Amino acid sequence: MQQTQQTIVLLDGGLGQEISKRAKRSEPHPLWSLMVMMEEPQVVVEAHLDFIRAGARVLAVNNYTATLTRLTREALQAQFEDIHQLAVELLNQAIDESGVETSQFSRMGCLPPLAASYVADVAPSYEMAYQEYVKLITVQEGLVDGFLVETMSNIAEMRAARDALVATGHSVRIGMTLADDGSNCLRSGEPLEEAIEMLAGGALDGCMVNCSQPEVVLSALPLLASLGCPFGAYANGFTTVAPLQPGGTIKDLKERIDLTPEAYTQHALEWINAGATIVGGCCEISPRHIEHLHQTLVDQHFSIEKFNH
Repeated sequence: MQQTQQTIVLLDGGLGQEISKRAKRSEPHPLWSLMVMMEEPQVVVEAHLDFIRAGARVLAVNNYTATLTRLTREALQAQFEDIHQLAVELLNQAIDESGVETSQFSRMGCLPPLAASYVADVAPSYEMAYQEYVKLITVQEGLVDGFLVETMSNIAEMRAARDALVATGHSVRIGMTLADDGSNCLRSGEPLEEAIEMLAGGALDGCMVNCSQPEVVLSALPLLASLGCPFGAYANGFTTVAPLQPGGTIKDLKERIDLTPEAYTQHALEWINAGATIVGGCCEISPRHIEHLHQTLVDQHFSIEKFNH
């Protein structure tokens, strides 16, 4: 009797960071890769292409900082719809240039932290966040295959994103960012157990740890597994995120030189051994990392897939 292959959903890596590294601009902008996209759209296409060639089957749209809150801070709110449209068009262009059928990928729109990635104190109230997430979903609807709620640092904002997806009839896949100290807490200081309890009370199609140091992931996975849905992780390669404050830029953050493609793959294999079926990379995890991870999984006879929408 033939043994069934284990399926792994393979995400791309740190798209925004990859785009920023390839940009001509000498100083990063608070809107990060979004500003690069407006100035050098081909850079975005090339970054997408490299993740496609690396073997990723879940591709993120480059719209992480395109929230109304962040765009308003930079007086760009009038371009809200155009920016999201452009981000999707550039991903579609990359897929076309790759020669791979679009049906082989999950093109995921982003529901990010609305004001700042790691500083929960500046997050809006549940009510305000819910309204803004509905607008983010609406502007991307029909252009993407699904949504990833990413880098949630606090429970209220996470709940708002979840509820907005449910209200608009979409699958719910949520990524949380954890403190670097191994405490199994969100960056807000709220225990991961409390976040899990909140998520257990509603619709959920996937749960992940993302944009956290890879070393803090493993201890969180049993709690994610308790939710009974597919789970996994896509970690970052920063030494620390502590210097980045709201309105700041990525020049304040440093890349880990020890987190080679081989080292990152070993972390991902540990997550898979703990039951994870969704893996990929976040900031500073390059196409080289994803390529090495992909090839290792293929060599170990895993089936590499997109999300089952």
